[in-house]
Amino acid sequence: MARRFVNTLSDGDQVDEIYFLADRQIRVNRNASQYLLLELRDRTGTIIARMWNVSEENVAHIRAGEYGQVRGKVQLFQGALQMIATTVTPIPAGQVNPDDFLRQSSRDLQALEVRLRELLGSISDPPLHRLMNCFLSDELLMADFCTAPAGMKAHHAYKGGLLEHVVNMLEIANRCADLLSGVDRNLLLAGIFLHDLGKIRELSYSGPYGYTDEGQLLGHLTICLEILVAKIAEVERVTGEPFPYETALRLKHMVLSHHGTYEFGSPKLPMTPEAVALHQIDNLDAKVHEVSRDIAEDPNGTSSFTPFNARLDRKLFKGIRPDTPGAT
Repeated sequence: MARRFVNTLSDGDQVDEIYFLADRQIRVNRNASQYLLLELRDRTGTIIARMWNVSEENVAHIRAGEYGQVRGKVQLFQGALQMIATTVTPIPAGQVNPDDFLRQSSRDLQALEVRLRELLGSISDPPLHRLMNCFLSDELLMADFCTAPAGMKAHHAYKGGLLEHVVNMLEIANRCADLLSGVDRNLLLAGIFLHDLGKIRELSYSGPYGYTDEGQLLGHLTICLEILVAKIAEVERVTGEPFPYETALRLKHMVLSHHGTYEFGSPKLPMTPEAVALHQIDNLDAKVHEVSRDIAEDPNGTSSFTPFNARLDRKLFKGIRPDTPGAT
């Protein structure tokens, strides 16, 4: 029997399928009864499932980060599809096909890597050019860079997502740098390549995505600084020359400030033209990707809007339905 992927589910469907249990919470409804809230995921998307009238004891075997055979019925609730689950049976990871659950970029990753190397190769400042070559010649690092997701949920959360995100940002910067007064194109391109590099060690992506111990304890900003300091030292050993102090300082600042504001985990606010540009380009690509993805993946074909997106604090307009009065 063909697999029932999330993006094929419709209101009223009876489901008996294996999904990755991305999140698990015990909640209490308005009648003070406990229910189990699950985020079910496969390579095509996610759907929320609820199991009513549970206790901690009878659902203790259901754990986030594992797979489960879920039986239930799909229903439309407040404009969004959800599943009312009746049973969830844990399934060993060895019994599933990982390809059914790991999302991948729709872009040609080899072509993206070629373009990455072209754009970074166009950096004309000699010390920065040598530094970028030091990264690009590290086969293990680049293999991870071209495989890692850019995040867990918000944007580019799939195999090759980090590479896709960075190349998109490099393309934007390459086309706009001449219009941005005071911005050093060489620094901006180098900073874009570096800004999320720490995610190759922050995230675990050989199986279902998660955080490494290092990622939980340090985060990708700190990890990136460690990698950058080591690569600068490597360049200095190879060339026998000190790397420019101010250039190193500006690169480190771009990494530390690229989240833009303290409330979003930025330890420093952007204080150089390149750091400001990096933050804005990063936010532009991430937000447009998130909006476009939510519109494309909304399985409810009966509504002109997506369900409310708490991260974006809004619904998203998908387009006027053909049967809407006045649509023609």
